[in-house]
This record gives sequence, structure tokens and C-alpha cells, in this order.
Amino acid sequence: MAAPDGKTRRKAQTLPSAPESGNTPPQALDVEEAVLGAMLVLPSTVDQAVEELTPKCFYNEHNRMIFEAMQALNNAHVAIDLITVTERLRQDGNLDIIGGPVVLSGMSMKVGAAVNIEYYIKILRQKSIQRELIEASYSILQSSYDDSANVDDLVDLAQSKIFDAINQNIKREVQTVGSLLNDAIAEIQKNQESTGLSGVPSGFTSLDSVTMGWQKSDLIILAARPSVGKTAFALNIARNAAVDHGIPVAVFSLEMSSLQLVMRLMTTETGLPADKIKGGSKLKDYEWEQLEYRIKNLAKAPLYIDDTPSLPIMEFRNKAKMLVNQKGVRLIVVDYLQLMQGPPDLRGMREQEVAFISRTLKATAKELGIPIIALSQLSRNAVQRGGSIGKPMLSDLRESGAIEQDADIVIFIHRPDFVGLSDNNEDKEKTWIILAKHRNGETGDIPMLFKSDRVKFVEMDQALDIQAAGMSYESGMNSDVPDEGGNQPW
Repeated sequence: MAAPDGKTRRKAQTLPSAPESGNTPPQALDVEEAVLGAMLVLPSTVDQAVEELTPKCFYNEHNRMIFEAMQALNNAHVAIDLITVTERLRQDGNLDIIGGPVVLSGMSMKVGAAVNIEYYIKILRQKSIQRELIEASYSILQSSYDDSANVDDLVDLAQSKIFDAINQNIKREVQTVGSLLNDAIAEIQKNQESTGLSGVPSGFTSLDSVTMGWQKSDLIILAARPSVGKTAFALNIARNAAVDHGIPVAVFSLEMSSLQLVMRLMTTETGLPADKIKGGSKLKDYEWEQLEYRIKNLAKAPLYIDDTPSLPIMEFRNKAKMLVNQKGVRLIVVDYLQLMQGPPDLRGMREQEVAFISRTLKATAKELGIPIIALSQLSRNAVQRGGSIGKPMLSDLRESGAIEQDADIVIFIHRPDFVGLSDNNEDKEKTWIILAKHRNGETGDIPMLFKSDRVKFVEMDQALDIQAAGMSYESGMNSDVPDEGGNQPW
């Protein structure tokens, strides 16, 4: 239906009632009119209402139109009163639909209820959440009756809709700087009393000296080109926290199976060459004893592995909450971000899907109060540049700029030999751990060595110890004679 001025008028719409029971969706029409009336005559209520309410908070379509007109006036910095709102509704072609100026005049007479505006706003928000949950439930119910629907997509859809219905209507209260200062002083006091790091240790002294450990609520992006050592470095971090410090850690592996991850962990833990663990060469008797002895600590470590392929982001969020609540997990590793699935309605829009996944990872870290390390692929630009600028850059993060924006820390793994920048065989193991972004601290490059045969990163000051251990191991291999305790010195 067209308005006299040629603009298209909207038909009044309300949420349908439940067909099974005939119930009317939750609503509070008197409260809606009281809020609108207060906004018409009391300017002091406008900012609070516009800040905390959305058009969806109004069940009645006419009331919704009036609020939208007020919202538009407020955005245009125009004072809200009977005359301006009437004129705005007339411009939109909605004045006759809502019942004319007489309806607005009647609402303005309810100004006496404005003293309870905060309570009324709370009621409208609660009713809105209830309606959105009902609407989401109906949508899930209809999709569930579809025999052609993929069950995994259906579960992902259900989780996404319920999460959106709740999350979009939750707003944190503004806090005074005084109360925040008290919390900050308490945190400082706690840090002063502790002798170690303020966050979860990585196990690498040079890295921890910069980050002070992985901090609560941080999203850490660990990025590199394929086969450079992302998974190895992430597993080293997970192993160091769980085995050396007894900190519960969860690893979500979307690329490798749990068995493959455990084989890598065993290689790192025992010091045996990866070739022997894989069966390329046979283990000797004393090596079997060494293997069984060295993995005892690993077996007792609070390390949890989930190898669900193509894990939907909402399923990850639910599993993460369960692990934190039930297992006390304090660090989560995701390998890797681009293999996760976003909500079904974003499939095919890759950049938006990756952006949604990145935002949800950050929101989950913040909600659970734990650090999340997410591995990420780099674009080919990092390799194609070559020369001295062959090091990765933030712009190399693949598929979405949202990853860089959401991350608190971005770490690149750079191996000069991998991109043809080293001809010296002695430098083949040299690796740079590059802190390209650090929201709350310094950035810089940290040199390390990557021992590929043991799937282990070591710091430069440990290189001689590792070399000595390797020589002792080779000596033992050549003589086949273990020491008095039956074990090799490595």
C-alpha cells in the first residue's frame, strides 16, 4: 500500500502465536506505551531508552514504528517531542498507520510512569528475549521435521540461533573507574605476591619474559605457512603447561587425528627420533624402557584432545565451556582456525565466515576468562616477497582482516631456509618467533631452533645441551650399551 507521498507503507506484523497451544507471545503493551510516553515528554529518558532498547523490544508494530521514528530523530540530533515525532512519522508514511497524532498525545499523558523507566526497560528487554527464543525454537522445530536436512548443519543452526537470541540481548553495565581501580589493585597485589608469571606459561623463557605468560581473555593467533611448524610449536606450548606445570589444557585438532598428536607428543617427550616412533627404524630394548619411563609424566598430564573434523564454531564454544567448568581447563589450542565452520547462513561467504569465527573465538576467550591460541594459515605473499622482507607481515593473515583485529597477540613462525633465504646447512634449524602484534606489551623477534627429528622447539641457550644430548644418544646407538641404570644420558 502506497502512502500519499508515494512512500511504501509497511504492514503491521507481530510474532505468530504457537500453533499447538494458541499461546500469545510474551508482551507488555502498557509498558511499551509508558516508555514511549516518557520519551515524548522527558528528554532525560531518551538516551537511556535508545541505548538499551532496539525496535525488536516492542511487540506491537505501531509502537515499534514510533520508537524507530524517535531513534532516527535522536541519531540526527533532533529533539524528541510530540511535534517532531509526528512530523517524522508523516515523512515515513506511518502516521495514519499508528492512529494519527491523537495516539501520540495519549501516550504523552502517561508521563507519571516515567519514574520507573529503568524497570520498564528491563521488562521490555526480558519480553524481547523470550520472543526471540520462541522464534528460534520454531525455526529449529521446522528444520528438524525436514528429512533432507543434514544433522550436523541442523545442530549448528540450533546452537547459532539460541546463542544469537541470548547474546544479542545481553549488555554489560557501565562500571565506575573507582570500582575498576579496586579490582586492578587486587590484581596487582596478587601479581606481587606470586613469584612466577601472571598468565599461563609457554615454557619458553624468552617468550614468557615478553608476554608474562598467556593472559586471561586473550586471543593469540599463531600463524605460519604450511609445514613450518605451527602444530609442533602449539603442542610444545600445550605440553609445557600441562606436563611441567600441571595446568589443564585442551587441544582442538581439526587437521590431525588424536593418535597423530599423541605420537608427536611422545616424540617430544622421550627424545627418541620421530623416525623410530613411526617405525621407520626399530626400537631397541633399552629404548622401549626409555619410552615407557619418559611418558609417565605425559600420561598423568591434564591434557585433553578433541579431533572433531570441520568443527562448527558454536559446537566448539559449548565444548569449551564444558571443559572449563568440568575439567578446569585454563588454556585452549585450536588447530586451526580456517578449518572451523561458521554458521550455515554464512557458508559460501568465506571472508564473513572467517570473521565470525574469529569474533566468536575472542568472545569465548573473554567470556570464559582463559587464553585461546588459534593457529592460522598465511597467504602466499609471505613466500613470494623473498629477500630480507621474506618475514611474514600482519597483512599476510589469510582470508580475513578480522583475525588481525580480534587478536590480542599475533605470533609468526619464520624459518629462513623454508623460503630459500639460507644456504648454510648449520642454519637449517634456525627459526624466528615473531611477535608482530602485542596489544598489551612489546613486539619483537625471538630466535629459536626447531629440532624436526624430535618435533621440538628449543631456545638458543639450550642448543648446546640439546647437541650434547644428541651426541650421547648417537654414542649409545653405536655401542648398543646403555648406562648402569639401563638408560641413555639423553
